[in-house]
Amino acid sequence: IDDLAGRTLAAASSTEPALKAVFTGEVRGGNKAGAEALGKVIAERLKDKGITRVVFDRGGYLYHGRVRAVADAARAAGLEF
Repeated sequence: IDDLAGRTLAAASSTEPALKAVFTGEVRGGNKAGAEALGKVIAERLKDKGITRVVFDRGGYLYHGRVRAVADAARAAGLEF
C-alpha cells in the first residue's frame, strides 16, 4: 500500500481463483506453507512493478509462525525490508 497516494500497489490472497493451483494438498491458507506461498506471490507481483524495497507492517501480530513465514518467503524471493 502506498500510504502517500492512498492506493494498493499489489495484493495476494489464498482465495484468489488465480492461485487455486498453488493451494492444494498441504498448502492451505491457514498454515505456514500457505503463508510462504503468499509471500512468494506478493514478492513476484511487486518485482514485476519494479518495487524491491518495502516496509513490512505486521499489524500488531507477533513476528512468528505464519507472519514470519510470509516475511521470510518474500525476502527469499528478492524483496528488501
